[in-house]
Amino acid sequence: MIILDDDESESLEIPSTYGVDDIPLIVQDRRFNEDGSFRYVGMHSDVMTGVFGDRILVNGTTSPLFAPAASKVRFRLLNAANARTFNFAFVDGREFSLIASDGGFLEKPTMLRSIMLSPAERAEIVVDFSDGNPVDLISLPIDDSSPFATIGMMRNMQPTNIESFTILNIEPQSTLQRSADLPDQLTSIERIPESEATRTRRFELSMPMGMGMMRGGGGGGRGRGGMGGMGGEFLINGWPIDMGAINEVVAMGSTEIWKIYNDSMMAHPFHIHHGQFQILDRDGVVPTADEMGFKDTLKVGPGQTARFIMRFENFSDPDTAYMYHCHILEHEGNGMMGKFTVV
Repeated sequence: MIILDDDESESLEIPSTYGVDDIPLIVQDRRFNEDGSFRYVGMHSDVMTGVFGDRILVNGTTSPLFAPAASKVRFRLLNAANARTFNFAFVDGREFSLIASDGGFLEKPTMLRSIMLSPAERAEIVVDFSDGNPVDLISLPIDDSSPFATIGMMRNMQPTNIESFTILNIEPQSTLQRSADLPDQLTSIERIPESEATRTRRFELSMPMGMGMMRGGGGGGRGRGGMGGMGGEFLINGWPIDMGAINEVVAMGSTEIWKIYNDSMMAHPFHIHHGQFQILDRDGVVPTADEMGFKDTLKVGPGQTARFIMRFENFSDPDTAYMYHCHILEHEGNGMMGKFTVV
């Protein structure tokens, strides 16, 4: 985890003492062999869905415990799992304040009882422990009705994101330093108007077992979610990554809309290098307040179309490409990735 602070963040009256009331939580699920070594891909489904573990690591440790010394604590959450989506909540259902997402602060704190983060997504939350009661940070199962739940044959093949885990045991100290109330305003965010975009690009994410098969397409073709064509690879716009090719060329100083369509039975976290974007909508529905900040990772559910808008203002180089890819490690490693330059 790289923590970035600036004059704006340091001027806000929010928890900011590292290791005391400003705590990074790098959360992963892992599997271990009897000798304590990591157990990685063991079956075909590990590649299809990405590798899921049965043990939780937080900052590299198992069974972690945190003892707050202040009444309010800021947790900087990073989902560093290969494939698992965590649905963070507290076991007693208490509310917390979401103050930041991937690219920085939200305009205002947003009260939530849970927050879902796919691989590579980040969030900063502030939690009140002034009641002094022990509580666990947990991960809840993703409900069947969620637009991000795995569906169809893939769900039967290997259930994903349906377990509940304890992430962190929290036992407040007997005497807590009183924390200041959070400010009503954290920053100002200019919404990028769609009219500013000069181009819309479409990216279709597909994999060997996808929506194309559900629609009865037989073996399927390139990019249509079937088992044929590309020999079971993971594709964007019908092709796996070609490290010798540039897939897209973006004009320096331009604003673009990228439209991501998920032609598969499971959610994919679409991640773009180079900068930060603003989510426009999913299937025409405007995002809720927790996704109104700047992002670089967008979870897209099965059969869903999501759009974001982005200004390409920096880092022009015709010879150095940036990546866009699914952030499930086994998917990007097996082809669900592309390259773009800004010129």
